[in-house]
Amino acid sequence: MNTKKKEVILAGDIGGTNARLALIEVAKGRLAFVAEQTFASREEPSLESVLRKFTAQQPRAITRACVGVAGPVRQGRCEATNLPWIIDAQVIARQLHLSQAGLINDLAAQAFGIAELEEKDFELLNPGAADPQGNCALIAAGTGLGQAGLVRLDKRLRPFATEGGHADFAPRNRQEMALLEYLLKRHTRVSAERVLSGMGLVNIYLFLKDTGQGDEPPWLAEQMHLKEPAAVISQNALEGRSSLCAQALDLFASLYGAEAGNLALKLMATGGVYLGGGIAPKIIAKLREPVFMNAFTAKGRMKPLLQAMPVRVILNPKTALLGAARYALL
Repeated sequence: MNTKKKEVILAGDIGGTNARLALIEVAKGRLAFVAEQTFASREEPSLESVLRKFTAQQPRAITRACVGVAGPVRQGRCEATNLPWIIDAQVIARQLHLSQAGLINDLAAQAFGIAELEEKDFELLNPGAADPQGNCALIAAGTGLGQAGLVRLDKRLRPFATEGGHADFAPRNRQEMALLEYLLKRHTRVSAERVLSGMGLVNIYLFLKDTGQGDEPPWLAEQMHLKEPAAVISQNALEGRSSLCAQALDLFASLYGAEAGNLALKLMATGGVYLGGGIAPKIIAKLREPVFMNAFTAKGRMKPLLQAMPVRVILNPKTALLGAARYALL
């Protein structure tokens, strides 16, 4: 008789907008979702509150746990970047009656989750010619900008977190220099996240509008006021309803490609580059256009190196949950 206890993993993906929790079981070596719930992060006072609400509805006994959080994790503790939460692995373990719990950066969780995905979970932007011994890179624009690496060690890819999204924004031309000057009037410094995130798309739009590079008609101003601005910009750009929105999304896609190329060079990501986060799948039509890959490969003498790197968009929104679960099993 098989008396081995079934693993039931609580996995979390905590961002500035949403806190996603799931129960995941291991079935024949694969991860299977048995329960999921999404909470509005800013409507909750803490992760403990979210865990309490979620676990109260779950009859299964949790055997392991791991949470991915947007922010730097040090010694099992994180002050979330875009939330007023302090998250502690020991507190999570006590609340769930476990001896220990995992706490990792959310991009590290996404990176761990890549191995759980299937071909249908990706959109290929550049086929390239992957080096089977090469490193990989992950960049993800969403509420913020996350970056992670996957280094090849002992024939395996081992994810590691970075805070590269908070490195300095590096303009490449006069328009981007003007964008930097515009943002420096509003912020003491300008990171890559200031232009590559939901907030970043809005910043680009406002820069174009305020510097007279496009007109905002009354109907668009009303939409910007009533709805989530980044979604309004991307939707009207993709539908061809606003030249101003189209310019903003074009510049966003170009900056995204440039920063992805920067990360790929730094990590020597000859094994491939992945775009995660919530924005890329929503603007996939724009990313398929030349603007993204042109910026990605525009690295002077390194252009052939970049052209050979496969580039994929991650379409599966549960990747970080899968990765957190996989990390919990290590």
